[in-house]
Amino acid sequence: MKVVFISSDNTRTELDVPAGTTVMQAATGGGVRGIAADCGGCASCATCHVYVQAPYIDRLPPISTHEDAMLDNTVSERRSNSRLSCQIELTQALDGITVDLPKEQH
Repeated sequence: MKVVFISSDNTRTELDVPAGTTVMQAATGGGVRGIAADCGGCASCATCHVYVQAPYIDRLPPISTHEDAMLDNTVSERRSNSRLSCQIELTQALDGITVDLPKEQH
């Protein structure tokens, strides 16, 4: 599976990772700057906030109540395409997913 990260300075990083990996795991394992992931993927810190680009945002499962509440605590602006990258598991439908990283996570 391919996942593409676009940093706030427009640096593009493409990683190939196994299906079932979360976008957060791909970022932290691949050395992508801009994903703090302080809680390690428990959806309890909002430091893995990303903006999911179209058409992938429409391919994600609905946002959970817990993730929705956590997104209210992001440092950078919450947008309609905001998600926690720890909650995005890579599947065939998400191969090539592109996410923009917010300017700040802390």
